[in-house]
Amino acid sequence: MTSMEKELESPLSSRVLACPAQGRWSSFQLVDEFGSGEPYAGLAYVVTDSEGRRYEGNLDGEGAGTVAEHFAGPVALTVDQDYQGDDKIYAFLQARSHYPLKITELQVRAEQTRYLKHNSTRTKENPAQTCAGEFFQVEVRHLVKHVSHLPPQVYSHYPPGSGPGKIMGKHYERGVALMPLQHTVLEVRPMRALRPMLSIDPGFCVLNLYQLALMSTLSYCPFGQEPDKHPVETETVSFPVKPTVGNWFGDALAKFEELGKVDATQTNAHYPLFEDVPYSRRLEIVPFDPCLYSANDPQLGVDQEHPAKIHFFDDRISGKQSTDTQAFITHHDELILISVRGTYELIADGLRDADAFQVPFEDTDSKVHRGFYEAAQKAYDFVARYLDRFYAGQKLLICGHSLGGAVALLLAEMLRRRPEGYNIQLYTYGAPRAGDANFTLGAKDLEHHRMVAHNDPVPSVPGTWMNTKAGVFGTGAALTFVNVPVGLSVFVAGITNWTGEPYDHHGTLYHAMQVQFDRKEKSMILWQPGCDTVAQHAACSVAIQQQNGLPDRPSLLAQLFSAGSHSMVGSYIPACWATLKRWQEAHTENRSIVSDAEFKWVQTALVSITAQLRQKRGQTRPDASVRNDEKINVALNLEIDRIQVTVERLQKLQRERTTEQKVYGSLSTQPEQLSASLSRWLAHAENRVVEQLAMAPVSRSDDRLLTSIYGHTVGSPHTLDIDSYI
Repeated sequence: MTSMEKELESPLSSRVLACPAQGRWSSFQLVDEFGSGEPYAGLAYVVTDSEGRRYEGNLDGEGAGTVAEHFAGPVALTVDQDYQGDDKIYAFLQARSHYPLKITELQVRAEQTRYLKHNSTRTKENPAQTCAGEFFQVEVRHLVKHVSHLPPQVYSHYPPGSGPGKIMGKHYERGVALMPLQHTVLEVRPMRALRPMLSIDPGFCVLNLYQLALMSTLSYCPFGQEPDKHPVETETVSFPVKPTVGNWFGDALAKFEELGKVDATQTNAHYPLFEDVPYSRRLEIVPFDPCLYSANDPQLGVDQEHPAKIHFFDDRISGKQSTDTQAFITHHDELILISVRGTYELIADGLRDADAFQVPFEDTDSKVHRGFYEAAQKAYDFVARYLDRFYAGQKLLICGHSLGGAVALLLAEMLRRRPEGYNIQLYTYGAPRAGDANFTLGAKDLEHHRMVAHNDPVPSVPGTWMNTKAGVFGTGAALTFVNVPVGLSVFVAGITNWTGEPYDHHGTLYHAMQVQFDRKEKSMILWQPGCDTVAQHAACSVAIQQQNGLPDRPSLLAQLFSAGSHSMVGSYIPACWATLKRWQEAHTENRSIVSDAEFKWVQTALVSITAQLRQKRGQTRPDASVRNDEKINVALNLEIDRIQVTVERLQKLQRERTTEQKVYGSLSTQPEQLSASLSRWLAHAENRVVEQLAMAPVSRSDDRLLTSIYGHTVGSPHTLDIDSYI
């Protein structure tokens, strides 16, 4: 045993170095997970010995360095030089006004390395171990001073020891402690992160449809910061709870951990398509460091800033003026993501009378729903503060489900009117109507992709059809179509056509409709029908039930917002996933996203519906006025024309071939990154499941097709019944 080893084994209390010895040496090398030291070549380092003497140098071409003639005992290695390059992203992050980051050269180098294992877990073997006296697996945080902006530490097989550092006492402030008289190899964990792939191209793509459905659902989760009290009096915060917004962006994805849960009730995982990016290009959660950032000082009390306050809006506990709205916001260098959540518990009362709860929008002639607008105004203040700090020309992607979608629409239009000229794209899911026809016209330049599940009635809220008093609904005609699929069975003349609806739809409709050929075979198409027979089917069904006296208003609202077809987890996310799979298949196999069988199924049903509408037109009720008959006929004629437009739209889809850009948007221009992300996504068994809704149906004969629709052979006698007037 050497004298140094005996010295280290002896109790600290009995060890006295009256005359410290010199002449020791230590060598070290920084390598990546493949064993190469080249990524760290030339980095400046500082070594501090047991007497506090500093030795500065630069790593050689293999990432190695040596310190000779230092005092006996361990030495501490730091690689803490500030980044001095000219990369615009890093330079901006270092110099920005709010929460500038202490980015080092070591961090930038580590961000340029890659994981050896696909799942980012640490390796047990590294080629560089063969020449190592000691081998440690370290992270950037072990070698630098400021760590609050760095990813949380992960498990390693060979963690750096703390014993030698303790021996150094006051001279060991930070860094990795190395034993003398040997060569130590430090495997530096890559600084890579996962982020959900999102297209920044203008126009619709199904990748964004699926990804933003997940982000809209995540907005229902809490932020999940610990400690969760205010002010935060600890030196650090963490985000351990899953699923939460903070855990997604501040913990798991920052550590390269894939997540497939955006709701605590999920039974099946739904993974986004993640892309592997340098850590500094992740969707950011700002650091928390009271010593580094004065805004984090707990002495500020209610004015103290922390990640939850900056990234998360929670208006559920603000007293009488609460709108029960949540939202989160995060960003990277190309986009800012805003997701809004709203619930019906407090806002639903405002849906009971559509006219009474309209207010002017932004000093215009437009009218919008007061409850939605009040929520949007509060969310706007939150978002505007964030944009004032972190907006640097990025595109704004905004999303929301249900009432959150309506709030997101008003918020997006408020932001669009700001002088900054934001580039905004909005995706909503099952969102109620938020404004009148003037609002829709004034917001026509806002890019809004509005997804509606076929049996979801909420998108037609608010509306006059919600009134439970028959006299208020207005004279109209209810028609239950016969010998057509159940999903296309009801039309109410007047629901939006001629009763002077106070609310109007905004955005481009993307309607997810199941095609049920028989009990064993079904599919789903995403399209843009132009007729109320399809687009308003669910609302029409509820309206007819309502006119028969059921349900009353409070139970109606509860029924609408709790319906299975309105659920994100149970309806919209599976539909978006199936659509993505279907469009991927259509692109790969160079075919349309609507098959011949589906087109014939829908076309045949709509032809029958058109015939029944024509038969209904011209019928009169003995006590009906001529004026009302004329209004009904106008509505029926308009619907007949719209059905023809709907058939033509579907026929166009049947002829078109989808492109990679329609599926993946701007990501289609990054084939290598897209390929790697798809491989990662398909590695999950959930994304390889054979799901009927995601598959194009097989070819079938016309006779069998039509029989499956009507339940009888085409041409055989059947009865055509038309419902009476309401």
